[in-house]
Amino acid sequence: MTVLWLTLITVFLLGYMGRFITFDTGHQLSVAPPVLNKHFIVLAGLLLGVVSGLRSNIGDTHNYVNIYTAQDFTWDYILENKDPGFGVLQRYLKMISDDPQIMIFTTGVITNILIVLILLKYSKKIELSLFVYITGGFYLVSMNGIRQTLAAAIAFVATKFLLERKFVPYASIIVLASFFHQSVLIMIPIYFIVGVKAWSKSTIGLIILAIGIVIGFDLFTSVLFSAIEDTQYAAYKDFDEGGANVLRVAAALPPLMVAFLGRGKLRRIMPHSDVFINMTILSIVFLIVSTQSWIFARFSLYFMLYQLVLISWIIELFRRKDQKFIYYAMVGCYFLYYYYENVVSLDITYKSNYIPF
Repeated sequence: MTVLWLTLITVFLLGYMGRFITFDTGHQLSVAPPVLNKHFIVLAGLLLGVVSGLRSNIGDTHNYVNIYTAQDFTWDYILENKDPGFGVLQRYLKMISDDPQIMIFTTGVITNILIVLILLKYSKKIELSLFVYITGGFYLVSMNGIRQTLAAAIAFVATKFLLERKFVPYASIIVLASFFHQSVLIMIPIYFIVGVKAWSKSTIGLIILAIGIVIGFDLFTSVLFSAIEDTQYAAYKDFDEGGANVLRVAAALPPLMVAFLGRGKLRRIMPHSDVFINMTILSIVFLIVSTQSWIFARFSLYFMLYQLVLISWIIELFRRKDQKFIYYAMVGCYFLYYYYENVVSLDITYKSNYIPF
């Protein structure tokens, strides 16, 4: 965990400096809170990408390594297997090197840079979004589900068109992402759902739906797996690793509750707040369902990134004199959650053949 702890601290500091420190033409430091220094933020993204890309373990990394080593990625192989975009990427990477580290590194850098650049565009407090990106678990998940988090990062790029309600370019990016993981196609119908006013009847309906699925989970899964039995995801029927920790739901709920309580002010100060709130609600809906089966947590990945943006804005809902306390309280709570999840619960160990820690 030493490398991950150092990454967390460094990325947070880079994000903080990026929000407060600029350089004038004489290269003298000056404090200018309204101006973001993008160089610090890009550096944070590169650090996240490099640490992720130089790992030799965590999650299913070894499975990807074994496939990369064993396969030649011929066109027949690529077309016969799922997610051809990832196969094409590996085909051309293998022309450069047979070392699977090149694949891990490339996907790690692309995934993290794309996510950080979009957070940079929409986050109010970028260092807080980056901090929760790591402590909330998405960064670690990106090392466990390479294809899906790469697809999620590409889909996140479509945020601009989602907010501007431009369906064709939005859908085009989602289709591109689907070549890396087909499940991202769920984001196409989502386009029509999240455009509604937050906390409307549709919102209540989503929450009721989640509760209903949990109560009638056996019936729901029976219908679902019957529907996908002829697809590449039919194997999920035999997926049996229990449900996700309810602590994940507990950690995700408070920011949404604050957003609800301050919904009037949030709508005034945060551009397109309805979309980010609705995406966060969908994330929590899937997390609630995932308490019955971990497989459903995979779908929440596509919505969790929007929650990182929302979290960076909710501090503005408090009185100015209370904002500093709320800020550090959030940092402290997510730090404790990160420690429990990765040290106490999962006992995560980061290994690398290139980083001597």
